[in-house]
Amino acid sequence: MAPHRYALTSAAAVRSESGGTSSSYYGAPHAFDPSFRGPVRSRSCTDVLCCLLFLFVLLSYGALGVLAWLHGDPRKVLLPTDSRGQLCGQPGTVNQDRPLLFYFNLLKCANPAVLINLQCPTTQMCVSRCPNRFVTYSEMQLQQRLGLGRGSWEEYRHFCRPGFSNYSKPVSQVLRDEDCPSMLVPSRPVFQRCLPDLSSHNGTTTVANRTQFVDALENPRSVKELHDAARGITGLLDTREMGLKVMEDYAKSWFWILMGLLLALLLSLLFILVLRFTAGLMLWLIVVSFVLLLAYGMWLCAAELSRLKDTPGSEVTISEVGFHTDLQLYLQLQQTWTILLVGVGVMEAAVLLLLVVMRRRMCVAIALLREASKAVGQITSSLFYPVVTFILLTVCISYWAITSLHLTSSGEAVYRVMSPDQSCPHANSTCTPQTFGRSVVHSAPSCAGSQCLFAFYGGETLLHKHLPRLQLFNLLVLLWLLNFSLALQRCTLAGAFSSYYWARRKPQDIPPCPLYSSFTRTLRYHTGSLAFGSLLLSVVQLLRIILEYLQAKLTGLDNPVSRFILCCLRCCFWCLDRFLRYMSNNAYIMVALYGRNFCTSAREAFFLLMRNVVRVAVVDRLTDVLLFLGKVLIAAAVGAVAFLFFTKKLPLLQEEAPQLNYVWVPLLTVALGSYLIAHGFFSVYTMCVDTLFLCFCDDLERNDGSPERPYFMSPELHRILGKPKPWH
Repeated sequence: MAPHRYALTSAAAVRSESGGTSSSYYGAPHAFDPSFRGPVRSRSCTDVLCCLLFLFVLLSYGALGVLAWLHGDPRKVLLPTDSRGQLCGQPGTVNQDRPLLFYFNLLKCANPAVLINLQCPTTQMCVSRCPNRFVTYSEMQLQQRLGLGRGSWEEYRHFCRPGFSNYSKPVSQVLRDEDCPSMLVPSRPVFQRCLPDLSSHNGTTTVANRTQFVDALENPRSVKELHDAARGITGLLDTREMGLKVMEDYAKSWFWILMGLLLALLLSLLFILVLRFTAGLMLWLIVVSFVLLLAYGMWLCAAELSRLKDTPGSEVTISEVGFHTDLQLYLQLQQTWTILLVGVGVMEAAVLLLLVVMRRRMCVAIALLREASKAVGQITSSLFYPVVTFILLTVCISYWAITSLHLTSSGEAVYRVMSPDQSCPHANSTCTPQTFGRSVVHSAPSCAGSQCLFAFYGGETLLHKHLPRLQLFNLLVLLWLLNFSLALQRCTLAGAFSSYYWARRKPQDIPPCPLYSSFTRTLRYHTGSLAFGSLLLSVVQLLRIILEYLQAKLTGLDNPVSRFILCCLRCCFWCLDRFLRYMSNNAYIMVALYGRNFCTSAREAFFLLMRNVVRVAVVDRLTDVLLFLGKVLIAAAVGAVAFLFFTKKLPLLQEEAPQLNYVWVPLLTVALGSYLIAHGFFSVYTMCVDTLFLCFCDDLERNDGSPERPYFMSPELHRILGKPKPWH
């Protein structure tokens, strides 16, 4: 009887240490149940109402996609549109052979309305080619009258309104009626738009070797004005231009990017394989490697600072340089390496301090990870489940993007009054191009020079009136589906790993196909619980996105009160988001284990964690940190190899490295892809550790280590945690 009394005393001490008693504020500990053998088999459907709501939303989302597909036309977004709302280069239309967009008065594109309305306030027409010389309407008239410019009118009329043939019409009337542009400027097509063919020589911007010119009204103009006006348009197109260059870099480097990702895959699999047999050695190796890697980074930053100390121009600050896509430009600045040195040094100090404080708790985390390695080894199929999640996430994101694009491009052309005078009371009001010349708005003195131009695609139907709400619904359902897919993975893995923990004899008592059984059980009984938990998280995430949107809109406003309130709201919702993520993960474990609804499972998980709050703070979080260091180490190692390759610093592969526009494109892709690949594999480990930890806490409450109530935990885990050896 002595061992029995000792076991009971030890179990009581465990409960006292963790703060859990039968009368605890955080609920009563789980009672001993001799029939409990892991995930309960007798269960029923949970959160049925939320399941029905989820299915209804899925059907509605499918109907929204069909509606958007029927009314939308992505070509309206991808192709340029003239002032009459007609697409340029669209087959079967009058603009079939006119793929380029021409601006009548490009100088108006420097107006702030370009950024406000996303349209240049001048007449725009589809043409087959861009002008190739400087000529004003007045010069063309003079050349035609004197017979000096043979074919001048034939050249000019190509850029006039179709059907206009009276070249002798006064310039003022031509400009008033928008028959022809005031002048032609040598241009070249840029993303299907005719923009000035600017060139730079010795720091001077020129067009056709000119720096000055006169417009149709004989006003002197400079090429710099054309440059500024073109920037009003190219500012909206820079992202697209940069995107094309990025795609070009991907086309050149895709093979080597794939090799880098395969290297990350092999390193992740090798890491998991070695971790199963040498968890302690691998984790200490991760910590030491990470410390040495940070030390090497500090040495590299210090060496670069020493090299740039006497280099002319290296003392320029990053703010003075501004934004550039060339990474090499920033690497030639002392300030860049100083910031990197300080950042890496702070990280090094933080890691060393963490090791000093948590050195004794590392053994506990290693024991839990070693047990998780055994569980993953017994349920090997769990390593491939992230592929299923990746496919679900890809399908959801693709469907959202296609639906959003079709919703954006649905409707008919809408025209708005665009006036150079901001005091015009009719500015931005809807208009009709056919009758605008005879309208009151056109003849109003305060709206002189106003035009009726294409603004966007929309309409007055029910679909277009509620288009913003539909886009918001589209985003909310996307977040819901993404969170549901992740919740399905967590609950499925939790059910599989909990069946491993509660097996008395391993692997004999582990049920066959535990991952498949857990997956089917989760979908059959707990779709509503997963939908409920993911909906709560999605609503909070949507509110955070709205707050970020408001933050972007309020940028530049001198209102400290609104900025303070918005900052507080963002902080509160960020904390709420993190709390819901953590609690929902543990709630899914309890759902998989006991088969109760989401709220009950969340409450039980919270109470169980609070009754073991010391272990949660040390063991659970420390394993997350160690796995995170492993992911960072794999991503950093593969990224370092990619950096040496793409910068042609690997002697054996210098000739194989492609010539790229942006070196950072493949570097970021390889580093981020490597981290995501490692995260996909390690997420299985993270879920396994979380599941085993909750099962371990539950095991301590249900059992006391006596022959009548033996622990289910392994002898190794029990020994490292400092408890008497379990009875078997």
